Amino acid sequence: MTLPFSVASAPGAEALERGRLLFAGPVDFLKGVVAMEALPPPDRVEVCFAGRSNVGKSSLINALTGRKALARASNTPGRTQEINYFSLGASHYLVDLPGYGFAEAPKPVVERWQRLLRAYLAGRQSLRRAFVLIDMRHGIKAADAEILDLLDRSAVTFQLVLTKADKVRAGARERVLGEVREALQGHPAAYPEIVVTSSGTGEGIATLRALIAALG
Repeated sequence: MTLPFSVASAPGAEALERGRLLFAGPVDFLKGVVAMEALPPPDRVEVCFAGRSNVGKSSLINALTGRKALARASNTPGRTQEINYFSLGASHYLVDLPGYGFAEAPKPVVERWQRLLRAYLAGRQSLRRAFVLIDMRHGIKAADAEILDLLDRSAVTFQLVLTKADKVRAGARERVLGEVREALQGHPAAYPEIVVTSSGTGEGIATLRALIAALG
């Protein structure tokens, strides 16, 4: 029996190659955006990555692109306050959203992030999918649930990506997956497959590349 929100299986050879070629081509940082009017033209497929501070977004983007320092990780949670755009050739934008859920950030900063995030998710017509990163060691927390609700209200299809899978034992994996599946019930915007990844070991990276390439 296929479980709801099953773990994405490895794509076929053709899909894997399409993903490899997309990310093997030119990948460049385009710009950091702090206001909607500064967004680049919506002239290509766009996917975004959202996640709590320190969930491993920068590491995942670097692993996807094969560039060690394309996305700059910070030792200070919540430092990235911009929507960062990366171009994948001429066909895709990869978008790194500001980290959320860091309670020590100044309240005006948090409110500004939230306004920009809501405006972006509600108003970006070229956005094809949001990948929401969840630390597999911790599962879905309250701040994550807020983002999932926001994506539902914005009618943006989102897909969960579990990060740091190499730090979770096999038995604990099944427990976390069960909790995540239960939490996703009732989210109409949720894509019905979960991607399990590790930037350290490379688990799930080729699968995620193929999924992004297939949106083209």
